[in-house]
Amino acid sequence: MMPVSMVGRAGELAEFAAAWATVAGGRSRTGCVLLTGAAGVGKSLLISTALDGLTPRPSTVLSGTARVHTPAPYDWLAAALTGRDTADLPLPPDALAWLAQHPNAPRERYAPDALLRLAVRTVRALVGAGPAVLVVEDLHALDPASLNLVGELAAAPDLPALLVVGSRPPEEAVSPRLVAATLARLSGAPGVVRQHLGPLDRPDVAAVLAQVYPGLPVSPAVVESVCRRTGGNPFQLMELLVAERGQRPEELVAEPVHPFPPGQLTGREVEVLSCLAAGMSNKQVARSLGISVRTVTVHVSNLLRKTGSASRTEAALWAVRQQLTDPARQG
Repeated sequence: MMPVSMVGRAGELAEFAAAWATVAGGRSRTGCVLLTGAAGVGKSLLISTALDGLTPRPSTVLSGTARVHTPAPYDWLAAALTGRDTADLPLPPDALAWLAQHPNAPRERYAPDALLRLAVRTVRALVGAGPAVLVVEDLHALDPASLNLVGELAAAPDLPALLVVGSRPPEEAVSPRLVAATLARLSGAPGVVRQHLGPLDRPDVAAVLAQVYPGLPVSPAVVESVCRRTGGNPFQLMELLVAERGQRPEELVAEPVHPFPPGQLTGREVEVLSCLAAGMSNKQVARSLGISVRTVTVHVSNLLRKTGSASRTEAALWAVRQQLTDPARQG
């Protein structure tokens, strides 16, 4: 299937560009764009598309996210430091080793407040004279130390950077109360741009289908069927189109028939199915649920049989339509 460009987010991209222009032009030293939305709604795609279009280009882009299965203090900063030359950073070597999560970091830790100050100092040193962009993806999955750091960066005076944060709603977070507090803190930052991404509407879905099926007519019935099957969620939309590639648009109207009642799946099968809908590999599913990869393989085989699915993707789409997915597992 040919690559599909982003649709339906022109207003958000314009706000992003305006926030960057304010920082890059020196009218504001620190800016913040806060994106929230459900799993699969396109936060990461919007961020990457916006970054590609920034003018002038940032002097530095620091980007990091949470580790899915084994979060640790300062995951965001450790990810941002990966692959960078840190020799000239104004930090004690033991503190830098700890913040960067080096395997040979000393056991003795700094006091939390002291370490937080050192983390902010590290970011300032990396940003330099700027202007820079600090990208924080999956705020909802970050560790408490990283959440504190993000809040401090948003309030840091004279930091020539645009802070870009993507997050699911607090109720889907690893630490709901801490994430809610951090989002509230970011929302109160001077000049913050707040964006909540919802599902694509019918014209946007039609625009995606027009890209996937160039030169072929896409009827309103096809658009309506695709909207119903995916809820306008961009991730689920693309999963459906990949699963149905090679077919003509009108064939998207006929939904696969799965006579097996969802209620007859076991509790463990529902958990595995939810993981598949989140795009996890068998190894990731095993780690998430605390079972062996061999057991996951057996569950996947049973799920394909019971749902009448020809692939993992089709089974995941069936799970979404049956509302059997766990939003906390989806990226």
